[in-house]
Amino acid sequence: MIAIVDYGVGNLFSLKSSLNRIGAEAVVSGDAAVLKNADMILLPGVGAFEDAAKKLRDSGLAEVVISEAKNGKPLLGICLGMQLLFEKSMEYGEHAGLGLLKGSIEDLTPDIPSNLKVPHIGWNALNITRPHQLLKYVKEGDCVYFVHSFYAKPGANTIATAEYGTDVTAAVADGNVMGCQFHPEKSGEVGLNILRAFCEMEAAT
Repeated sequence: MIAIVDYGVGNLFSLKSSLNRIGAEAVVSGDAAVLKNADMILLPGVGAFEDAAKKLRDSGLAEVVISEAKNGKPLLGICLGMQLLFEKSMEYGEHAGLGLLKGSIEDLTPDIPSNLKVPHIGWNALNITRPHQLLKYVKEGDCVYFVHSFYAKPGANTIATAEYGTDVTAAVADGNVMGCQFHPEKSGEVGLNILRAFCEMEAAT
């Protein structure tokens, strides 16, 4: 069973519907016990980093997500949920993330040509930078849907990028901790295949 973390931020029910479409059992919950009993965890998120991080911590679920991830449970962060996995974000100040991935989230605006709009909204092709099980059903050039103004610069944990005036980290992975900057639940069959690949993973031992 997959637990979708409900902490007051995110497109929870679209994500649950996408999981139901691929035959996965999913529950939306803000109950720590449900997250602990789940086989894997999805951390969604939209909006501002500082607000989301505060809500996650105030709910008591930040500690649960960190603990379960460190115990080897597969964890997938989506959009802002991916950004929260990093050590910090520079979105309108400096704000601490969950620290499950090395690096920081930076402002996209100064790193792209002035003719490109921020937020970055729309479909972009994936460039697979290293093989990973999360991308097992994805082909080079498959397109996914982005909506974001801040981003992670490509680093050691990057498994896919997209080009938007600069290389934008599209997907990351470090062991059982994974993330997608794009929205798989809004990315058609490609997105469903990414969720399908995640659902096929097993906990690390």
